[in-house]
Amino acid sequence: MLELHVKKDGGDYSTIMEAINAVPYEEQAMIHIGEGTFKEKIFSDKRDIVFMGEGPDKTIIEYDDGAFDEMEDGTKRGTFRSYTAFFGGKKVAVKDMTISNTAGPGEKRGQAIAVYADAEHCLFENVKMLGYQDTLFCAPLPFTERQKNGFFGPRVYTPRIKTRQHYVNCQIFGDVDFIFGGADAVFDNCFIQCNNRYKDETKGGAVKDGSTADRHINGYITAASGLKDDLGFVFRNCTITGEKGCEPGSVFLGRPWREQARTVFLNCKMDDCIAKERFSGWGAVQKDEPETFYGEFGTKGLDGSSFADLSYKNPWVKEITEEIYNELNRRSDEYLR
Repeated sequence: MLELHVKKDGGDYSTIMEAINAVPYEEQAMIHIGEGTFKEKIFSDKRDIVFMGEGPDKTIIEYDDGAFDEMEDGTKRGTFRSYTAFFGGKKVAVKDMTISNTAGPGEKRGQAIAVYADAEHCLFENVKMLGYQDTLFCAPLPFTERQKNGFFGPRVYTPRIKTRQHYVNCQIFGDVDFIFGGADAVFDNCFIQCNNRYKDETKGGAVKDGSTADRHINGYITAASGLKDDLGFVFRNCTITGEKGCEPGSVFLGRPWREQARTVFLNCKMDDCIAKERFSGWGAVQKDEPETFYGEFGTKGLDGSSFADLSYKNPWVKEITEEIYNELNRRSDEYLR
């Protein structure tokens, strides 16, 4: 395996992109990234590559592109060109670092992806991902876009290739749809936190969700877009919280970006910021989403106590029995082999 070292001083390369460009496509490679903050926009489409940092508090990759940015031709950048780091190819592993999009809140800069995960096999371990709207994109894109040029970016004209993704002991921060996409993705022992979008007192009041009385909605953790026979997003033994100051009931576990989306939370711990409806419809909390598969099993409070009454959940949210839970775990384990 080819091994390269990126350091501010004394490495093989001083920038990550120099090291990526030095790797022949067919070569297996490991790129060690040293301590420091690397302000770079990363694009890797190599066959088999490992990115190894010194730890989330020591190795930091950041950039600040946002969807609302105006390009040289007068068009907007759009969501899928806003990434800080794009990881494609056949196989990628990213470990022990922070990847951040520092563009800021979505209402000011638009969607701003920190990690665009598009390799056929993706492993992220001990990675902190920081952003606001659309922090982590788990490719592929849906088959069709809803807005003209909405998918413009690295994969707009390519076939939709199913990806296999695993996130282990990661920390993911954001607010609106901040884990989204069409991948089959398993999240094991991750810490996931929704930002408090109302900590700036000058921002204003509640959000209108289209179907209920005005309320504060801090965000939606997931926005899956897979198909009904897919595994979808599976969260196992994760901790789900709101940032300090998030109102109780102001965060939804997810909403379906497309009609057949699947997302489940298994044996996770959550605080009281999670909305009583659990999941929202797309465009309105109470919108019916009968083709989806959304649900949770074994949810507990942060202190390990039994969780609140789930009788208020939206009617299309599934009751996950122990039999279904065992099957979801079996499929997830089989998928990760």
